[in-house]
Amino acid sequence: MTNDLITLVTELDRELLDLYGQDTALFEELTGLQRSLGIMHGDRPICPFLRPYFLSGSDYREICRVANVLSGAFDAMTIATLESPELVAKLGLTKMEERFARFEPGYASVSVTSRLDTFLFDGGFKFLEYNAENPAGIGDQPSLERLFTHIPRVRQFLEDNAHYLPKPEKKLLEALDRAYREFGGTKLRPNIAIVDWAGVDTRSEFVILCDYFRSQGHNTIICDPESLEYDGKTLWSGAFEIDIFYKRVIIHEFLERFDETHPLSRAMADGNICMANSFRCKIPHKKASLAVLSDDRYQRLFSPLQLEMIAKHIPWTRRVEFGPTSYDGADGIDLIELIRSKRHRFVLKPNDDYGGKGIAFGWESTESEWDDAIEHAVDSTYIVQERAVVARTDIPVFADGEARIESLTVDFDPFLFMGEVEGGMVRLAAGSLVNITSGGGETALTILNEY
Repeated sequence: MTNDLITLVTELDRELLDLYGQDTALFEELTGLQRSLGIMHGDRPICPFLRPYFLSGSDYREICRVANVLSGAFDAMTIATLESPELVAKLGLTKMEERFARFEPGYASVSVTSRLDTFLFDGGFKFLEYNAENPAGIGDQPSLERLFTHIPRVRQFLEDNAHYLPKPEKKLLEALDRAYREFGGTKLRPNIAIVDWAGVDTRSEFVILCDYFRSQGHNTIICDPESLEYDGKTLWSGAFEIDIFYKRVIIHEFLERFDETHPLSRAMADGNICMANSFRCKIPHKKASLAVLSDDRYQRLFSPLQLEMIAKHIPWTRRVEFGPTSYDGADGIDLIELIRSKRHRFVLKPNDDYGGKGIAFGWESTESEWDDAIEHAVDSTYIVQERAVVARTDIPVFADGEARIESLTVDFDPFLFMGEVEGGMVRLAAGSLVNITSGGGETALTILNEY
């Protein structure tokens, strides 16, 4: 944020507290709206904020540019992995994940829809994870925007300042349709199935997307993988003929229950279903993909521009395993000893999990807790990543009948659609773990064009 933008937003926050600091009727209205609009995680409304998150147009454009370059780097790594047993092992792919990744999707992109989880800081940003599989939050932006139309001072602020409200749900549908056309589909308005387990906490978002797809002329259903049938030519859910399979079910959860005999597996093997994202997206989705990008041993996989962006925007990351590594310009360093001796610099993450599960922060751990975390990481499949500089933002929050300014960790997670950014998920939390599943909040994104 520029100083001028910080000043502008700080003044808005002061006015919001002056106007609405004790406005319990407004707080109840905003909470009720979230329930009616489906802006929920399970039973919990996710936006306790009195305004959107404001990002300068210049920062947004730079994030878009870099994300596009790095999307190409992840794609290049994915293609190389299909030809490299060494990379398959480094990424921690299971035998079944590898087999399913070889199903040809029928379109060029590895990930039709993806998300880069990003921390902003003064003068820059780092991409900490790549959700290449099935990012949540795409349907939230329009509903979150509607919340703030009920706050008069926010409405006035937006009228007074040139701004852009992203449309990720529109870009998602365009990308799904483009993948379908590349796949060979010819229907003017193909049928779409949004597929995940029944009862998941993110179902409210599926309803939002389902309604949007239908409003654009696409017959759409939400269904469970258990409901699928395949007749050797077409994939069905009951009487619903599926043209586009919008996969929201997590691949490793699917493969824990099913194998090559499942209707979806057979349809993919036969090349008879346009599935987005395909099973191939599991390759870059592994957190160890950042270890491949940031390790000098694999520079041959990437273009000079990709290497430049990797060096600037991907933190040092390694798969946790015994042996030497390079760090801070030095080679031949014992990786486990490095992690143990400099715990304040590192975070440990499971290679393939979500919702903040299994993460250990060295700077928040005692020595014995960190030793236990390292032992668990060695015995499992983990990565270690260098701590990124993290910005905190002041934002008005309402809770317990009053509004107050809180200083929260913020991450802005741009959505990519076939490598192009449109909007992003803005999550805020009090601690180091910024995650909706772990209790964090979310607000709308607004780009202020003139800053």
